[in-house]
Amino acid sequence: MRVLVHDYSGHPFQVELSGELARRGHEVTHSWCEAHVSGKGNLGGVPGVTFDSIARGEVIEKLSFRRRLVQELRYGVQLARQVRRLKPDVVLFGNVPVPMMVVVTLYFVLARVPAVSWQQDVQGVAMRSFAGEKLSRGFVVLASVAGWLEKWCNRRAAAIVVISDGFLDVHRAWGTYDKTTVIPNWAPLKELVPTRRDNAWACEHRVENVPHLVYSGTLGLKHNPKLLVQVAAAVRAQGTPARLSVITEGPAVAVVREEADRLGVPVNLLPFQPYERLPEVLGSGDILLVVLDQSAGAFSVPSKTLSYLCAARPILGLMPEENLAAALVDEAGGCVLPPTEASVDAAAEWIAEVLEDHDAWDKLGRRARDLAEREFDLEKCGGEFERILLGVGR
Repeated sequence: MRVLVHDYSGHPFQVELSGELARRGHEVTHSWCEAHVSGKGNLGGVPGVTFDSIARGEVIEKLSFRRRLVQELRYGVQLARQVRRLKPDVVLFGNVPVPMMVVVTLYFVLARVPAVSWQQDVQGVAMRSFAGEKLSRGFVVLASVAGWLEKWCNRRAAAIVVISDGFLDVHRAWGTYDKTTVIPNWAPLKELVPTRRDNAWACEHRVENVPHLVYSGTLGLKHNPKLLVQVAAAVRAQGTPARLSVITEGPAVAVVREEADRLGVPVNLLPFQPYERLPEVLGSGDILLVVLDQSAGAFSVPSKTLSYLCAARPILGLMPEENLAAALVDEAGGCVLPPTEASVDAAAEWIAEVLEDHDAWDKLGRRARDLAEREFDLEKCGGEFERILLGVGR
């Protein structure tokens, strides 16, 4: 069967799924949007997979709504053209912005191409949550329209895959529950392996001999970047000379830099690192940090948390307790606190305690990796996706 997997973000585990489908004998093309800035997976060199991106050489205008809307509509046209050129038997697509989703869904309907929606977030719900706290009344209307369009697109998908049970009530309301399957996200265990604390990356950035806090991933609307710096400042105030590394790109970089200057916290601000060096980046950390806004609730599950588990390091999560990732951090023995400034001191106390007890630190790291090895079963996930794709493919 010819399969096109389009993951808008280009994340690691989606690439791994394409490789698993190819291993099972399918002709797989993996597609992503090069204009979207995020940490990328192994986008090349996977046996049996053809890699073919869209939006080459472009950059998304994130701070201009109108320009971004035009771009996302154009990306939908580009993906539709890619589908027409490749003539797949089925398309699996995920992480796609609503405007792009509408355009490509129209093409799927007109060309009678069966498509599976791999839903990583309920974008309409997320937008309405942010609108109530941060954005204008006009954006509330826009969020409602986006929610209706997202529902329209999913109703026309041949099948839907969601990443947690928290999505199911939405699909009951949309009338799409009967074609929805829950398959939790995972991370590539064979690629994201534990490394020495004093690895080459740590030495290059001079953090091999200092307490090191690491955040690696996207920082956007669903995050409060200042919390990362405030936690590091609170740890230092307790007498631990911690250093913070934030590996990200976009507008949040300036926010982190400004807060670090205000609080006098030394921060390594770095762009996304090559995927092959991600195990070293995470392995250089004594504590790995996750932040997620309270309004993100149960729907947005930060995939960085899954990568952190693979790295065998203790994890601090400032996130809603109902989030699926929070449950994983808790099961791994990490610390989960509300994503507010009121949690900063408690977070710093937990970090200081872990850093002072090497045996506890080592045990938490092994517990995280053990959880990843129990939960991230690629063969099982690949089989479930294969069953769904075969069931709707032409």
